[in-house]
Amino acid sequence: MNPAVLVHGGAGPARADDDAHACEEGCRRAARAAYAVLDRGGTALEAVVAAVVWLEDDPLFNAGTGAVLDAEGNAVLDAAVMEGTSRRAGAVANVTDLKNPVLLARAVMEKTGHLLIAGRGASELAAELGIPRCAPGALVTPRQKARWSANERERGGGTVGAVAVDAQGHLAAATSTGGTAGKRVGRIGDSPLIGCGTYADDRSGAVSMTGEGEVIIRAVAAKGACDALAAGESASRAAQRVIAELAGLNGEGGIILVDRAGALDFAFNTARMSRAWVDGQGNEGAGFGP
Repeated sequence: MNPAVLVHGGAGPARADDDAHACEEGCRRAARAAYAVLDRGGTALEAVVAAVVWLEDDPLFNAGTGAVLDAEGNAVLDAAVMEGTSRRAGAVANVTDLKNPVLLARAVMEKTGHLLIAGRGASELAAELGIPRCAPGALVTPRQKARWSANERERGGGTVGAVAVDAQGHLAAATSTGGTAGKRVGRIGDSPLIGCGTYADDRSGAVSMTGEGEVIIRAVAAKGACDALAAGESASRAAQRVIAELAGLNGEGGIILVDRAGALDFAFNTARMSRAWVDGQGNEGAGFGP
């Protein structure tokens, strides 16, 4: 199997301060980092985590540093990982003091008997495992503080994510987000919910979603895409099917996926979704709008 990776930097409405080139380049760098892991024989899980760490560290994206702020002005983060071989998964939610929550999501999967840990328990686990923490305010950028002060609210919420297939044909997905701007304290979206915002199964595919979390949860969107792949639909058709499902629920969002044969695809019904990929032939690509 030729390794391949596809990443997204979130789907949503157009904004006056959008920088399409910068978002494409940010996604391209994340895809290259993930592909480098795959190219040296790393696993799909290692690759998607590497991609998401890169995006969490880029303040352009709604994850980690630069995440949108909740009703109280805090960056509150969710993340998940899943690998397709045994369908193990790990997730964290309502985290405020981790620069890279995707690393803790992976640790939940590999080092605990749990799947989803939230809030104070997640922070305590990070401390136990030596995963670097930060002051909550360190995640807040001037750009997001200004948006919060102006009481800006957007339909849906940006997210970052990655899907990959490795040389052994194994699949993985990872997703990370700051959720929706101005969200109610305690709100959890689709990203850390397995089968909703994140899913991977070597028998079908791997998926990361972005967009209106509540609608994505209602649609069980990521699992739905994998079910379509398992039933024999193409990657393109499965992606379009999920977006049509969201639209039927009056929702907006985006999807990236890779099927068990290594085919990459994406779809969205928002004004933009930044994304980048390196396919099985080593070809790179990136985009922002339709």
